[in-house]
This record gives sequence, structure tokens and C-alpha cells, in this order.
Amino acid sequence: MKSLKATARRGALISVAAASALALASCSAGQITQTSSQVAAVDGAAGSTSDNAVAVRDVTVIVTSEGETGLKFTAVNQDPSDKDHTLKSVTVGGEKVTLSGDTTFASDTSLVADVASQIENLPQGDTGNLKYVKTSLTNNGLAIGGTKDVVFTFDDGEASVTATIAEPPLKSGTEDRDVTGGEE
Repeated sequence: MKSLKATARRGALISVAAASALALASCSAGQITQTSSQVAAVDGAAGSTSDNAVAVRDVTVIVTSEGETGLKFTAVNQDPSDKDHTLKSVTVGGEKVTLSGDTTFASDTSLVADVASQIENLPQGDTGNLKYVKTSLTNNGLAIGGTKDVVFTFDDGEASVTATIAEPPLKSGTEDRDVTGGEE
């Protein structure tokens, strides 16, 4: 016959093990988890004016291998009053960005901006609700992989974000990869 003390000890151990397993399994089982709202860093920064009338998305400072420097972003006019908005100016780390093109955009229209070499790769002609603007910026020591504060000034307010400094993505089909997986 076993002692009552050993049985109680065994029961307590089983209870603690079951409670631990239950607690550990439930950490990520809910809708609200620590990782559910994380976004990829490669998408660029995002922000909006205080009234949310204009949003900026995919904000990235671009430095090409040819030395071209500018700002890539998409500004979206999401004003529920159907008002046109104008991008008056943009600064990167306090330096003014040169904007080439019409920066007034209607309701439900996006203003797509990038360095000239990248804008030329985008579809031209009837683009529906898209307007293109070329950007340029003096490169005063911008290092790829770093970040800079970017301030957008619109007719109805400002939007501030911290943007990554990056090279533009490679054009599709320009890199020949070794698909054999080994030496020949």
C-alpha cells in the first residue's frame, strides 16, 4: 500500500504540469497577439495627416547605384468630403525634396512619386486614379540601410514618418541566377 503523501505529491505534480501546458499553449491562441499587428519593414513607412484626409504609404528614401537620389512614396487622397488636396513640400532630414509634376490630386486619387529612372518603368498613358511625380534630393551622406525623418506638408496639414534609405528593387529579368544549385 502506497502512502497518502506520495499520492498527493504525484497528483500535485500532474496538476502543475497540466496547468503549465495549458498556459503555454494559450499564449498565442487568441486574436490579439504580440505579432498580429507587425508589418514588414521592407514596405516603407506610412502615416497620415491629423484629420486622415491624406495618407502616405511606402515612404522610402531611394539611392540608386548610379547616384540618383530621391523619395519614393504614394500619397492617397482619402478625404470623405471629396476635396482636392495639394502636396506643397517634402523634406528628408531637413533637406528639401524637388518635386517635378503637378502635386494637386483629386479625391480617390493617388500621387505616386519616385526617382525619375523608376517612374519611367511604370505604366504611362491613361492611368485612371494615379498621378506620377518625379522626385530628386541632394545626397548629403545618405547611407543605404539607415533612416531619415520625412515631413510631408499638404494644404490641410503635415504627415511625418521615419523612412528607410534603400536601393530601388531590381527590374524583373535583369539578374541571371544560378538555378543549378552547384558548381559545374
